[in-house]
Amino acid sequence: MAGAQVLLDQFSPYRSRRVIVEYDSRTTAAYLLDARGTIRVPVWLANHGMAPDTGDPSGLYEGQAPLMPAAHTKHPQGRSPFDPDRLRAVWFEEGDGVALIDDDGLLAIIPGWAEADSGLPGYAREAIGRSPYAWALDPVAAQLWPRVVHAEAYWDWRSSPSAWRSVQRTVFNHLTRTVGPAGHYWDVSDGHAPLIRVSERPPTATRPYTILSTVGMCGQRMPTLDRYMADTSSYARIELALATTAPAHVSARIFRWIGAFPWRAVTWFGSGHSVKWLDNPEDSAMRGGSTAVLLIADPAPLAGPDGHVPPATTGLTFHGDPVTWLWVVPITRPEHLFAKEHDSATLIDKLAAEGRSWILGP
Repeated sequence: MAGAQVLLDQFSPYRSRRVIVEYDSRTTAAYLLDARGTIRVPVWLANHGMAPDTGDPSGLYEGQAPLMPAAHTKHPQGRSPFDPDRLRAVWFEEGDGVALIDDDGLLAIIPGWAEADSGLPGYAREAIGRSPYAWALDPVAAQLWPRVVHAEAYWDWRSSPSAWRSVQRTVFNHLTRTVGPAGHYWDVSDGHAPLIRVSERPPTATRPYTILSTVGMCGQRMPTLDRYMADTSSYARIELALATTAPAHVSARIFRWIGAFPWRAVTWFGSGHSVKWLDNPEDSAMRGGSTAVLLIADPAPLAGPDGHVPPATTGLTFHGDPVTWLWVVPITRPEHLFAKEHDSATLIDKLAAEGRSWILGP
């Protein structure tokens, strides 16, 4: 990237991805970087000189964009440079993909599933066919354009002062109906999206434990799901919950890192997933001998005091998608390894046979 002119440089709203567009007089290329600054997906955008018959894509990962071979560019003689003032990025709601737009419309799309080292680069308007530098945008533009329109509408909505309040109110009211009256309320965000709070639902006459739930995770779809399934709606939106007899303010600390984890680490949480516990001092009192957490949509197979079962939190939808509550159950290192060696269902059967509760003790 040395010596090139930067036309656009922008972080995703979750600051887990960054897109840079550079022009070096011969070519223009876009680079999707991770939070550490490592190039994940380089995408050629245009030649500005005569196209060669062949090319070498290896320099893309060092920020040295080669000329696209003549057979794969609409302008083998080269085209004029892009105007940086006319160039903008539109991040997908999930934050793992981005579209580049200029006055002529879609210039490029780097979807969240793009992995150039696996032969899956992004799409470019100037490209013809498929090459290691870029795939043609034209054949998929009609399919991907609605995703871009949705993304723009989502971020326009999210920028309004009422957007976050509507997320809070929707989740908060649902918890009041399904779990019970609210207690304390904590902000566990770090100053930028995703905004996440934790709501305490204190013990009642019929429930001798506290339930803690995130408020706001469902306000944005989780990343990377479209790598694994065609229809992501049933899995895209979640909240996390924890039942505990320990002091609520101690237990709530876990949500400071796990609440934003999908968007920071660019991954997704589903029922049966296990997540290694972040090793930080403030969680030590709660963590005890646990090294990971198991996320379960239905922890009822695990024991509860006097036959208590988890409250039914189903029934909430947000922006047309169902919201799933995943319950946090701390597990030890041997249990974490057992889940990886077998599967989460087998681990749950094992924990149930051992009398493990879904309610965290002091």
